[in-house]
Amino acid sequence: MNTEYEIRILNIDVDKVINNLDEIGATKVGEYNQRRYVYDLVKGNSDKFIRVRDNGEKVTITYKDKTIRTISGTKELEMKIEDFDKANELLNILGYNNGHYVENKRITYKLEDAEVDIDTYPDIPTYMEIEGKDEETVRKYIDKLELNEYEQTCDSLVKVYKRYGIDITDKHDLVFKEGK
Repeated sequence: MNTEYEIRILNIDVDKVINNLDEIGATKVGEYNQRRYVYDLVKGNSDKFIRVRDNGEKVTITYKDKTIRTISGTKELEMKIEDFDKANELLNILGYNNGHYVENKRITYKLEDAEVDIDTYPDIPTYMEIEGKDEETVRKYIDKLELNEYEQTCDSLVKVYKRYGIDITDKHDLVFKEGK
């Protein structure tokens, strides 16, 4: 299992962040409309889960353990798969009734030794994720992108939504409304 070195920066000023990314020479990789099913391994505990995600170019299945909420605390095992819907069907047959279906829009940038994702989800402010090869790399880009003024977290998506008073464990679908 791999360690994921990542942090979320909440309530970002998207234009400022993109400008800063351009200034430090980041390369825009692409824009994606993603969809995912997330299955809590223990009902009511969003720290350990299985995710099936389709970004329009590839489909992955991932086990994540976010029990330790630090930049280096997430353990992850991910692999590419062929079919989003069949993976969901298989996991349901195995007893993992999907906790929730979620859509988001993502803009991905690549830096020398890190990746930055700007994520827009329904009903909450846009945030970003910085993922690097180690904790020092992540912290380096927090400083380079002038992000210390923003709230930072290593919480799961469920816990990020709870910060805004939204309990997505009670919702089956979390999708963009028409026209958004």
